Amino acid sequence: MKALCFGSMNIDYVYSLDHIVAPGETIFSTGRETFAGGKGLNQSVAMAKAGLPVWHAGICGTGGELLTDMLEQNGVDTSLIRHADAAPGHTVIQVDAKGQNCIIVYGGTNRAVTTEYIKEVLANFGAGDMILLQNEVNRLDEIIDEAHARGLKVVLNPSPFDGAVLGCDLDKVDLFLVNEVEGAQISGLPATEPEAILDWFAGAHPTAAVILTLGSDGAWYSDTERRCFQAAVPTKAVDTTAAGDTFSGFFLEGWMTGRSVEESLLRAARAASIAVSRKGAAPSIPSASELDEYGQQG
Repeated sequence: MKALCFGSMNIDYVYSLDHIVAPGETIFSTGRETFAGGKGLNQSVAMAKAGLPVWHAGICGTGGELLTDMLEQNGVDTSLIRHADAAPGHTVIQVDAKGQNCIIVYGGTNRAVTTEYIKEVLANFGAGDMILLQNEVNRLDEIIDEAHARGLKVVLNPSPFDGAVLGCDLDKVDLFLVNEVEGAQISGLPATEPEAILDWFAGAHPTAAVILTLGSDGAWYSDTERRCFQAAVPTKAVDTTAAGDTFSGFFLEGWMTGRSVEESLLRAARAASIAVSRKGAAPSIPSASELDEYGQQG
């Protein structure tokens, strides 16, 4: 059983601010830091730190050595990553005094995936393996089709949400990972009605399971047999940038290794709680041993 994350790698430029900048407003930043990030990279690191064998695929641009270094330092296999002489993906992230964030994503080489590269990568995987996808790389529809044809379990985090997601055959997805905003965008229902969103998924994609995260309000899991809720684990938020990615990575470790849904949700919530108490994206993600110590203290 192998886990493949076919996803983005971004250089994150994180600006600390008193508050998120309003339209037309100019304010001073109190600091700037640079981190390795990108939803794909963050989720690869989270899965590896949780204990899964993880391969990462994607296109890394010029000057992106800190991205591959971060993956390798955390035990992710980078042999499938290809390099291009072009600008890598990057983000501009505002983090306010309460730890909330606002993110602008520049795709860069993350959007340079080719059909040939997709086939090259997926030739290394087959039935029983898992692929984790986000919407920060191009040709998402082709990746889903090819992975499904090879018998992989397809996990989709449709973020950032746009028309490319709706252009995919979503009936080939085995597990959706969405927050309340993405859940509302894909279903057309209010973000304030999480159980209605889960009902929509059950009707529109009845064979898929769904994780619906609600930030500090917890998370829901739903499939054909059950629906259960996990409260958020209280903590003092410093930077929420990789909270959802951390939650996803730790939940997937449990999902792939036979833990119960309830145990997987609790471990994911604890891991996300630790991540938001630290600065940065990938560097904020805890290890499985840290999580175990945290659980013993709780």
